Amino acid sequence: MPNTKSAIRRVRRVKIQSIVNKIRKSKSKAISKKINLLIEKKNKKEALKLLPKLNSTLMKIAKTGVLNKKTASRNISRLTKKIYLLK
Repeated sequence: MPNTKSAIRRVRRVKIQSIVNKIRKSKSKAISKKINLLIEKKNKKEALKLLPKLNSTLMKIAKTGVLNKKTASRNISRLTKKIYLLK
């Protein structure tokens, strides 16, 4: 149990922030899964359409600190590489 007034407020804030972070993380996973499904189906055109959305989403999430910037870049790079290797 928090003892001070500021600690009580901090607990409240952390609870809300953890929910927001969970939402952001699930968004990143969802868009990555969509692109992976398109790659499995060998649907290059649709995957290329979704690529800018993936890029912006992951970078926004990285900016807020939920994901590390290098992790987001690595994920984008790997998925982009997979897309361009499709025929």
